[in-house]
Amino acid sequence: MQLQCRAYTEYIGLLTLLLMPAAVESFVTPGIVRYAANEQMRGHSETGFTGIKSRSPGARTFYRRRSTSAVFMEEIECDVAVIGGGPAGCTCALYTSRSKLKTVVLDKNPAVGALAITSTIANYPGVDRTMSGMALLDQMREQAIQYGTDYRRAQVFMVDLDGEDGMKTVYTPDVTVKARSLVLATGALGRSGPSYDGEDKYLGQGVSYCATCDGAFYQNSEVCVVGVNQEAVEEAQFLTKFASTVHWITSVDVKDDDTAAQYLLSCPNVKQWKKTKLVSVEGDVGGVTGVMIKETKEKEAVLLPVEGAFIYMGGSKPITDFLGGKVKLQDDGGVHVDEEMSTSVPGVYGIGDIRNTPFKQVVVAASDGCVAAMSIDRYLKEEKLFKSIGYTNKLIPGLRDALVVGGENIGE
Repeated sequence: MQLQCRAYTEYIGLLTLLLMPAAVESFVTPGIVRYAANEQMRGHSETGFTGIKSRSPGARTFYRRRSTSAVFMEEIECDVAVIGGGPAGCTCALYTSRSKLKTVVLDKNPAVGALAITSTIANYPGVDRTMSGMALLDQMREQAIQYGTDYRRAQVFMVDLDGEDGMKTVYTPDVTVKARSLVLATGALGRSGPSYDGEDKYLGQGVSYCATCDGAFYQNSEVCVVGVNQEAVEEAQFLTKFASTVHWITSVDVKDDDTAAQYLLSCPNVKQWKKTKLVSVEGDVGGVTGVMIKETKEKEAVLLPVEGAFIYMGGSKPITDFLGGKVKLQDDGGVHVDEEMSTSVPGVYGIGDIRNTPFKQVVVAASDGCVAAMSIDRYLKEEKLFKSIGYTNKLIPGLRDALVVGGENIGE
């Protein structure tokens, strides 16, 4: 009898979904379809949604029946959802959690970010210069969790920023998060160009995309810089302070009117390899030992002994594919924000390398997180005030600064 009742309940749940096109349309999206396809590729058989089960007030669990077991889709409501668990995201979560805002961090993989793969942190204030990037990130994450942050490993594949009452919805394969504010802190790919042989293997062991971060480790060593864009020129210039020789590998000639490039070439410890391409990065268990390069006029590649390879081909690429064009981007692909880290969508913030700032430093990312957290605190209090008085026009000049904020200051 119980089994019959349960089957009937599931049938009613399925029927309810079928009779609610708007709800189905907002949930069953191309992202869900792509995820289901991926699951089938891994050998799972999807048979569709079978019901909605209430777990607690304001929370629901969607579950799908597989040939082997059920997969539960938890739904969480919170004040702040942070996508990304790097230094920017963890700092923001630390501040918002400490100010008693319910905060959820969704982190794809804590071991693959720019900070996590950094072997040594020598220029972050207040930490031992021998500390690794992973150790620093672990401390940041743990501190946020201690103040109440709900940290979860999850891959975000889609967001909905037009929810009722301004709610933002974040979709992952295992949990759906509905938040009053959303923070984008997914960072950027190391660079957007194609990888060279050995580049990924020696990333963090001689291959770098940040001379400001790693240049000091190559005191009196030979390094190479690959690329002819502005970033490559600036980073090569920085490396001249430390390296005995900076080999500048350029596939094209440098223009005579490029002042920065000509100044770089005037440095005594810079050697340019004109019309030359990088073929591969070579190394051993200790890291990079050299790079294979090939001049256009030559048939064979030659080995250039270096201890560091700084590659700037294509620049960094902010991770924004999951946004689906819902947030304004800059020409360089970074999320457009104002001085409070607010994006073009009210209640949505962009921090860290997703902004594609030229200053890709841990301390800058942490600063972004702090600024966003303070902005969110004011935004949510403003939203609460407007709702309490039933007012819908939120564009009253000076109202935001005139709000009387009670309780502990978020920054103290």
